[in-house]
Amino acid sequence: MVIVACLLLPSVGVMLYGMILVEDWLARTSQPPRHARARHLRLIQGGGQGSGAHARTGRRGADAA
Repeated sequence: MVIVACLLLPSVGVMLYGMILVEDWLARTSQPPRHARARHLRLIQGGGQGSGAHARTGRRGADAA
């Protein structure tokens, strides 16, 4: 019984891996969704536009904290 289980374990692993590949292949679409766009990392809001936090709120950096 243990020998049969040890012999079947690799085949079950390969079968599960194959099923994952087939599932990903079937779920893949040919084109990205229309609303998809490139992701941008924004560390500071409005960083490239010259408007900082003190310009929006009228406060100076010394007033913070």
